[in-house]
Amino acid sequence: MGGVNIFGFGLRNKKVKELRKNQGLTVRELAQQLKADTIDILKIDDMKLKDLPEPLKTKITPILNGDNTEKIPWA
Repeated sequence: MGGVNIFGFGLRNKKVKELRKNQGLTVRELAQQLKADTIDILKIDDMKLKDLPEPLKTKITPILNGDNTEKIPWA
């Protein structure tokens, strides 16, 4: 049962940097998607997803989860 986590509960304990790199995103790319400054992303890069403040967590979770469809060329 330790394989893929369907509901994403395992994401909460991972750092933003790890999740960002799993999606193949640079700090600049993530900042552009969130409409934030790169320095703000660098500040949260070493934080766990569960430790982020709520409005930011709500915005960043779908991107780090891979739910965004912006990167699909045919969409």
